[in-house]
Amino acid sequence: MIPLPLARIAEITSGALTGAADPRAVVRGPVVIDSRAAEPGSLFVAFKGDRADGHDFAAQAVAAGAVAVLAERPVDAPAVIVADTTAALAALATAVCADLPQATVIGVTGSSGKTSTKDLLARLTARIGPTVAPVGSFNNEIGHPLTVLRADETTRCLVLELSARDVGHIDYLARIAPPKIGVVLNVGTAHLGVFGSREAIAQAKGELVEALPADGVAVLNADDPLVAAMADRTRARVTWYGRSARADVRAEDVTVDERGRAAFTLRTPSGTAPVALRLYGEHAVDNSLAAAAAAYELGLPVAVIAQELSEAEPRSRWRMEVTDRPDGVTVINDAYNANPDSMRAAFRALDALAGTRRRFAVVASLAELGEHSDALNEGVGRLAGGAGLAGLVVVGQDAGPILAGARAALAESASGAPPGGPETRVVHAADTEQAAALVEEMLAPGDVVLVKGSRAAGLERVAHALVGGDGR
Repeated sequence: MIPLPLARIAEITSGALTGAADPRAVVRGPVVIDSRAAEPGSLFVAFKGDRADGHDFAAQAVAAGAVAVLAERPVDAPAVIVADTTAALAALATAVCADLPQATVIGVTGSSGKTSTKDLLARLTARIGPTVAPVGSFNNEIGHPLTVLRADETTRCLVLELSARDVGHIDYLARIAPPKIGVVLNVGTAHLGVFGSREAIAQAKGELVEALPADGVAVLNADDPLVAAMADRTRARVTWYGRSARADVRAEDVTVDERGRAAFTLRTPSGTAPVALRLYGEHAVDNSLAAAAAAYELGLPVAVIAQELSEAEPRSRWRMEVTDRPDGVTVINDAYNANPDSMRAAFRALDALAGTRRRFAVVASLAELGEHSDALNEGVGRLAGGAGLAGLVVVGQDAGPILAGARAALAESASGAPPGGPETRVVHAADTEQAAALVEEMLAPGDVVLVKGSRAAGLERVAHALVGGDGR
């Protein structure tokens, strides 16, 4: 963070110093919301959560070295008292971002693939200079400003992931750190229950390109019609990425190896270069192209882009993590989150990686789908039922639609199949512990199992149990 005295922080946040806070004391970072992460020179922001109130840990944070606490009520420590810590955190990040002398802000949004694309882009921009990017999916009204506040005078690129929980949310985040480059990946059915339609989702995602300046660049997916239509909503220059011929940055001659990893020729306006991804799943091609298009606009040569993409490993947890056990069982941990589109991509990756090996899946009901929930979850079940699985474990108390869809798909396929063929075992697990036990008893050496579900389901615990971890 840019060093700031407490007096300046109070001025930015419209706060008042209390608890014998020294107005000349300087916060040099980091800004933290967990008192256990406090260190000398840091600022602790006290939030009142569902399970704990950060104000109760103010003294602990200062004892660990925090200069002061940003709080909503007096605490037993030096503090800046504000009316709303969320708003104050945003104001502080806005001021710091405006004072970054040479940083280019790049925003990434989309219904799926945001974190993977952000990770790839952060790797690419590191070739330009010091880069700050979120850890995992810090993409909301708290994680976003916390990421911005990690930047300092040396930062050259600030790569930010922007999520949308409602119309206006991305606009709010973009005002904290105004982007120069905006990347829009896709418009799918994630959060359909909140927005009501894909068109409404597109309206929200398009707020990113509306925030771009006239000398900025909108990096848009040429293969997604709802994203392509956003070209009319921006003052910025548009560059296209994708697989179609209209894309400025595109993939040609895509192949997928026996481990589900894609290779392709990266074509740009100034030449081509071969890319062989270490990331799993063909959908990684699209994320790579989006990152490549933004990096190309920043001036990186195509050969450098191709080299970095080919060397990239997953950075964020529980996203297409592939582990081979000593007995030859392969566990695909894609449990961080799920929506209908990412579920289809995960099953395609399972198909490519499994080949002729027996395949299994552990899934859970998709969330935030509103009135579409039952139909879309039944569609997930039909997807699983048609995936050639030897076994399917559906987790949670709301598993009914997935189970119904899977059994319907299996019944339809069985009606036209010759007798005596292999049957898919479909079972319901009440929780992740039971799910891990059920799938483990089905597995034999050499099998492949996909673990995929919404964040609330916590299916990473299943994946970690299968590979001998603790799930944390």
